[in-house]
Amino acid sequence: MARALMAGDEITPKSAAGAIICCGEALIDMLPRPHAEDQTAYLPVAGGAVFNTAIALGRLDQPTGFVSGVSTDVFGELLVSTLEQSNVATGHVVRSARPTTLAFVSFSGGDATYTFYDEGSAGRVLSPDDLPALPDDVAALHFGAISLIPEPCGTAYETLLMRHAGQTVISLDPNIRSNFIDDPAAHRARILRMAARSDMIKVSDDDLAWLAADGDPQALIRGWLEDGTAIVTITRGSDGVTAVTPAFSVTAEAVPVTVADTIGAGDAFNAGFLAALRTAGHLERAALRSLTSDELHAALAYASEVAALTVAKAGADPPWAHELSG
Repeated sequence: MARALMAGDEITPKSAAGAIICCGEALIDMLPRPHAEDQTAYLPVAGGAVFNTAIALGRLDQPTGFVSGVSTDVFGELLVSTLEQSNVATGHVVRSARPTTLAFVSFSGGDATYTFYDEGSAGRVLSPDDLPALPDDVAALHFGAISLIPEPCGTAYETLLMRHAGQTVISLDPNIRSNFIDDPAAHRARILRMAARSDMIKVSDDDLAWLAADGDPQALIRGWLEDGTAIVTITRGSDGVTAVTPAFSVTAEAVPVTVADTIGAGDAFNAGFLAALRTAGHLERAALRSLTSDELHAALAYASEVAALTVAKAGADPPWAHELSG
């Protein structure tokens, strides 16, 4: 887990210029821990899918920024300090006195399920009018997960994506949480609108099945590619990952690891994939569309290692760059 700031720690403000900016939820995961007399206590840990991706990118030495509504309460302060500890610029975080979203986590076989407490939270009430102006030279914007479900924040993030689509690289991970979606038809429509303007889409088989409803998931992928998406990535946990482009597909094996839990696995994968592409000079709209199969496989392999190192530890605790093999 990210440690708390200690007296004497110094934080150097980071700039979002030229950065990968992650746009979405920041919340507190309440993780169950054994307590005396067979009771369960809950440990508050900074989290949220898009937040986790930002943290992972910062630790991978990528210039990273974050857009979200964050409380000024004690949990909001933990969220901001955790971002700063991982070298993420917080200049575009929108602060308010509303409460922080809490997500109580339970585990079954290493897989996590969540119960959210989000009504009236700082993240949920973020509106299109609250959106910050972003630098002209942003490298990519990443969106996804539960921040796209409720209002007004769902509309705010969709507005931000549409505002920058066609100008900078757009990355989307729907990360469907069906138990949190009150209006499946409306959410499905939003994700499909956003996907149609995205350069990179990452989904699981479960995401695809939910988005396709009674249709054909493979037809959904073909439609995205025909509409202009450069890369669709399908993650399958221990069965590896496949990336599909209009010209070819590439599969990379999962990195063998002893799994502590799966919190943050997909978020870390997103960060590793974006980081690998940026480091190799491919994180540009035209460059994504001219990738070779070897170049794409290298990015998948790097992302898979980042994800593996994350699931080997409890909670969403992505690795630092020096912990990777190369």
